[in-house]
Amino acid sequence: MSRIALVAPPVLAIPPERYAGTERVVEALGSGLRRRGHEVTLFAPGDSTVDYELVPTVERSLWRDGVADDPAGVQAAIRRTVELVREQASRFDIIHAHLDAAGLHLADAVATPVITTFHNRLDLGDTPRVLRRHRDVPLIAISQSQRRFFPRCRWVATIHHGVPFPDLPLVTEPSTDLVLIGRADSEKGVVEAIELARDGHRRLRLAAKVYTDEEHAFVREHIDPAVRDGIVEFAGEVDTRRRDAMIVDAAATLMLGAWPEPFGLVAAESLVLGTPVIGRRAGALPELIEHGVDGYLVDDLDEARLALTRVASLDRAEIRRRARERFSIDRMVEQHEAAYGRVIRDAGPRRAEAVLRPASLRRPAAPRLAAPARAIVRIPPSVSGRPPVPGALPLRSTKGPDR
Repeated sequence: MSRIALVAPPVLAIPPERYAGTERVVEALGSGLRRRGHEVTLFAPGDSTVDYELVPTVERSLWRDGVADDPAGVQAAIRRTVELVREQASRFDIIHAHLDAAGLHLADAVATPVITTFHNRLDLGDTPRVLRRHRDVPLIAISQSQRRFFPRCRWVATIHHGVPFPDLPLVTEPSTDLVLIGRADSEKGVVEAIELARDGHRRLRLAAKVYTDEEHAFVREHIDPAVRDGIVEFAGEVDTRRRDAMIVDAAATLMLGAWPEPFGLVAAESLVLGTPVIGRRAGALPELIEHGVDGYLVDDLDEARLALTRVASLDRAEIRRRARERFSIDRMVEQHEAAYGRVIRDAGPRRAEAVLRPASLRRPAAPRLAAPARAIVRIPPSVSGRPPVPGALPLRSTKGPDR
């Protein structure tokens, strides 16, 4: 048994009610680790609901409080998160940060081993420079595509996300509808999906997050006209149950954006339901989709039109079976356990011996009360006297590109 801290962004509660990527992964990982006997502590917004210890980093998730378009507010919350973890770092055997570049700064500030997962692209902004300056910090990649430009970094593992398996029957005779799940943004291929649906005389069922002014403008310019033309059924932001119902009955899930997905959670969520994916041959999608088996990988809209004529011939039962072998939460949790063990051992024999010996042989810890779900845990002020952690870089676009 290990004492593991998971550090989530301050943007959304865990579990998230609707649109999310990183937060769904953190939820699944934390619950899986706890089921396997680990002592898990989650640093996340105070409106999170988990059945293990929660340390609130902000009172309420930032998107719920309308801070999506306030970069200064997001950065302040990230710095607060890093400080809270730094103050309590000695409680843990390992800390797993999901804060993108801010996780590297956290590793500089504490003695406890910190392993970092980026949920975004690594080629944008200041991230390449920061990675080059932190080559000794252990990292977990979410795809081979994500890590390929940084071979000298300390990659401990590449771990594809695991997703829940919805309790829905396989649909072998789906509708002719197409589905797109994401956000109202050109990066997600919404315009291309509308054009494909129009050309193929299909209905596009679209569920998309619309928070920012930019996203609202995108809806007015591109989605509303297609709704008026009867091409698009726009559901806005939907919860998990409605999302799964939209996907399971669709002829195909569309992921036609040119933006290279670091992973592509929607693809995995679609495949475990048996619904094929027509996706751009970019980013991590070629790692998730076997062309002609799980769906089709395309380079442009002409190839997407051809794929649409063939997608009905794919074996949806086989798609579902293969996906449930590859994208299980148990597999993801086991691979993280192995990665944590390697990092703990590398941190020193004494720490590894203390962490990996059976819990019954450990020195009893001082009793402390576990925080109930949604409870506010009072954080004692730091007495370390160390200087503040350097300013954290943006953890990711507030658009939420990790979906």
